[in-house]
Amino acid sequence: MAGAYRRQAATAVRIDGLQRLSAGASAETWRFERIAGGAREPMILQRFTGEKQFTAALDKRTQGLVQRAAHDAGIATPRVDLILEAADGLGEGFVSAFVAGETLGQRITRAPELARARGQLAGQCARALADIHRMGRDGLPPLPAEQPTAMIGRLRRAHDGFGVRLPVFELAFAWLQERLPATVEQRLVHGDFRNGNFIVDGGGLVAVLDWEAAHLGDPLEDLGWMCLNAWRFGQIAQPVGGFGGREELFQAYEAATATAVDRQRVRFWEVFGTLRWGIICQWFGNQFITGEVPLIERAAIGRRVAETELDLLDLIEGVE
Repeated sequence: MAGAYRRQAATAVRIDGLQRLSAGASAETWRFERIAGGAREPMILQRFTGEKQFTAALDKRTQGLVQRAAHDAGIATPRVDLILEAADGLGEGFVSAFVAGETLGQRITRAPELARARGQLAGQCARALADIHRMGRDGLPPLPAEQPTAMIGRLRRAHDGFGVRLPVFELAFAWLQERLPATVEQRLVHGDFRNGNFIVDGGGLVAVLDWEAAHLGDPLEDLGWMCLNAWRFGQIAQPVGGFGGREELFQAYEAATATAVDRQRVRFWEVFGTLRWGIICQWFGNQFITGEVPLIERAAIGRRVAETELDLLDLIEGVE
């Protein structure tokens, strides 16, 4: 790591306190302290583990480049110091500044010390998304850019690949095909903006994380994804992350962008997002069944396919 800093930043540093924090679906997260000129700064290393990723996920290098561009554009996201190169001998990944706060969705929706934050989060999330969606493309790496028809087709191919036909998923595919939204100007879409993928403290939203699903597309996709039942962590009466209401999110986004939010288009993306999450759950479950990744966590996520079927039926029937 110190060698990577020397090669890329021409900075002499020492690395101290390297500690593995977690291993996600396709990445390891490590924390360490960078020591330079007598000053210590906590940092985070995200490193690709080599496991197969779900369709359309960005590689770690591209993810780091997107996060760096977002930070440079003034988005509240951790500063990226290094994008690892082959010469660094550490694999694929990037190093960013450590930002203190809470990331666990269940604690964000329940912790007493975050009660004040929860009252502001929906509006803060709307404004953060508005900032992301108005970003120019200068400084961004090449990103996927697909229309809804192609995105649905990609989900269809992934689902069919498991060899299981689920009637509710078939209904959702048909519902989406019948309600394709009009083409809009493609903007930067975060792709996974939700409770659990940002940092919160007592004052509310601190930083946006996890840019691995970033792409160019319809900005309202992010608003629909934010409202999925899966990200409410049991607080189902609060559709926005388990802490806010849809209208609160939409009105704050309208105020920040000076554009009207098409509620039906957001509903399309919420149904699409729920189907997407259901197929991701299938993918995790299939990894366990085939022995590709024999971890009980994968089996547990795979069982959540049934939850997404109920969520899809409720959305299609208009049940809140």
